[in-house]
Order: sequence, then structure tokens, then C-alpha cells
Amino acid sequence: MILIKPRLYTYRRCPYAIRSRLALHQANINYESIEISLKDKSSEFLALSPKGTVPVLVDVNGEVIEESLEIMLWALNQNDPACWLLNDENTSCTLIDENDLNFKKNLDRYKYADRFPEHSKEYYRSQCEIFLNLLNDKLQTNHYLMAERITFADVAIFPFIRQFALVDEDWFLNSKYQELKKWLNDFKNTEMFQEVMKKN
Repeated sequence: MILIKPRLYTYRRCPYAIRSRLALHQANINYESIEISLKDKSSEFLALSPKGTVPVLVDVNGEVIEESLEIMLWALNQNDPACWLLNDENTSCTLIDENDLNFKKNLDRYKYADRFPEHSKEYYRSQCEIFLNLLNDKLQTNHYLMAERITFADVAIFPFIRQFALVDEDWFLNSKYQELKKWLNDFKNTEMFQEVMKKN
């Protein structure tokens, strides 16, 4: 498959897709966006990615990239105008790994607690709070997770904290995580987030 411009198969609210779109936007890469119906995935999409999850990027040479962090790096390695990649790589990777593995698992159980009756919704939320506390502590030192500006870690983690906050907005708004709430709100108000969340 040879394309005129990269093609991104995405789903508007998916946190993995959101962080990919943020990186593509930041890198100023012109790409074709194809919104996937999670209930009716096209044969074209499944042929490219049999696992059937978004995001999936196909570059102009037909190379398929199926992991959101790899899509982010693919974009930013071409153009990184705000130096998102210039930070403490080891600490950044540790935070992102914790987000993508433990926090995301607990977030899914918190969001869909009725599917996981082994524990209560409150229990799963308390497990999520282990990571929230870590982030909130880091944000007492800097405006963002790694520095006084947005870096790769903020972009990779932000969509998942947004998803957590939406599960029970009243609880989150009244929670103790003042720095985290400010960080989330500041990011939601950025032009780039507003842009990548526009409906096609």
C-alpha cells in the first residue's frame, strides 16, 4: 500500500488514539484520519491490524505501526519543535510504564466495575489512586510531570487521567489532588487538545 500521506485509523475518545493524534499534531504531520467504528470494524482495517485495536498508522511507504507510543515516537523523531523528547528518559519511561500497565488495568475495572464483581468500584478507584498520588506529588515540584513545560510523559499519560476523571466527575472535582486537577485542566484547555478532539 503506497499512500500520498500517512493514514491514521483512530477512535475519537480512545486515550491511546488521543496521545497519537497529539504527537502527530505537534509534529505538524499532515495525515488522513479514519474514524473506526469499534462495533463494525472494516475488513480493510482488520487486514492491516488483525488485533483490531486503535490507533494504527500506515505511513506513505505502507509500513504499519500498531502501538500508540511507537506512533508518537515516529512523529516526533521527524519533527519535535517543543522538544517533548528532551527529558529524563528513564523516569519518563517508568511513569509511562506504570500508567500503561497497572493504572490502565485498574482504570478499566473502575470504569466498568460491574464487569469485575470481585471488588467494588471504590476498591478499584483506590488502586488507581496509588498512581494519582505519585503524579500529584511530582506536580508539586513542576508545572508538568518532568519539567516546567509539556514533555512526552505528559502527553502519553494525560488522556488516561482525563478518562479517569470522567468516570465520576464530581468525585474527582472534590478530590484532594489539587495539582493534578490543575494539570489536567490546563492540558484540556490547550489549543492542540481542542484541535485533535474535533469531530471529523
